[in-house]
Amino acid sequence: MQLDATSLVPLYQQISDELVTGILTGEYPEASQVPSTTQLAREEQLNPATVLKGMNQLVDAGLLEKRRGVGMFVATGAVAAVKRRRRQEFITVQLQQLIADARALDISEEELVQGIEEGYDNARD
Repeated sequence: MQLDATSLVPLYQQISDELVTGILTGEYPEASQVPSTTQLAREEQLNPATVLKGMNQLVDAGLLEKRRGVGMFVATGAVAAVKRRRRQEFITVQLQQLIADARALDISEEELVQGIEEGYDNARD
């Protein structure tokens, strides 16, 4: 994990975000066990309560499940849930910002769509 103690983002949120990224990239496949709170706390030199707070966010979101006496595991459907959430965030935040920036620069809807289509095509290559 790459945590930044100087960031304005709290460490527990950074832990949560890193685990979500791991779920999305396949580092932690569905039904697999994630590192323990103790292990992450030791590796990152953090208070275990900080790590637990980040992990509990994911339990509350249904992305991780606790198995008493065994550990925490990636929940079934976690990848799809993360993708849904990130898609929605992309549409409501990043896409809206892109449209606002394009309007401020007098880029027409047609030009914007054309640029997106060209970018999509170039990304496939």
